[in-house]
Amino acid sequence: MPKKKQLRITVLKRLDPDKIFEELPVKRQDWMEPCDMYKDGQVFTLDSLSMPEGFCGSAWQAIYPNLRTLWYGGDLPFFQEKGTVVTCCADGLRPVIFKVERV
Repeated sequence: MPKKKQLRITVLKRLDPDKIFEELPVKRQDWMEPCDMYKDGQVFTLDSLSMPEGFCGSAWQAIYPNLRTLWYGGDLPFFQEKGTVVTCCADGLRPVIFKVERV
């Protein structure tokens, strides 16, 4: 019986805009801190290419091309470790960095 296809997404780091920029390039809301949709170390396991519950739609759109590549057995050429990619959401002030692994 073939092994069930899965991907694991791990939240590696949520970045704080105050730690990225010496001076912010734009004005921001006073409440803006690292993304509160995730926790560092949080793990999502995918049994399909459907967005998991509790995942940010914008982050999903940003990382989906890499998810699709891994899901269908491809690898990205600049990662020595096959079946793995490090990617991030498109939030320029407070990005979230993810590790995706084919398991």
